[in-house]
Amino acid sequence: MVIRSGGQSGSDRAALDFAKKHNIKYKGWCPKGGWAEDYPTQPGLLTNYPSLTETPTNNIKQRTVWNVRDSDATLIITYDTSPGTNLTIIAAEKLNKPHFLFTNNYEDLKEWLNKVIDITTDLNVAGPRESERNGVYSDTLTLLEEFLYPILKDKKII
Repeated sequence: MVIRSGGQSGSDRAALDFAKKHNIKYKGWCPKGGWAEDYPTQPGLLTNYPSLTETPTNNIKQRTVWNVRDSDATLIITYDTSPGTNLTIIAAEKLNKPHFLFTNNYEDLKEWLNKVIDITTDLNVAGPRESERNGVYSDTLTLLEEFLYPILKDKKII
């Protein structure tokens, strides 16, 4: 099991912190220099998340598309639309990757996670930045703890 994320503040960061807390392997593409809105200077995110890999450019769109491309499935937190979240949806559809758009449909989320999660799953977690939706970091972390964590325990992945 791998949690994948680009590391931007908000949903992405919550996924990385969830993985670190539970000793789950994490990886993902981040922009060159490790840039995130709260880590604007090099080495950026790589200071606290050394398992991320820099893309060849600082283009944040490249990070988004490559994380979708290299994952088995993508969980997209979509309380509100944002440019990055919309790009994630478009990339998943274009690349024909399984993805789930979470708004508030908890039962559907649980069913989807049960279907896509196994010991080999590379799960990309994406959603808005904290500056685009205040509180999304906390909401995403709670969501992962309440829905993904029990599935990982039940399937003896962690």
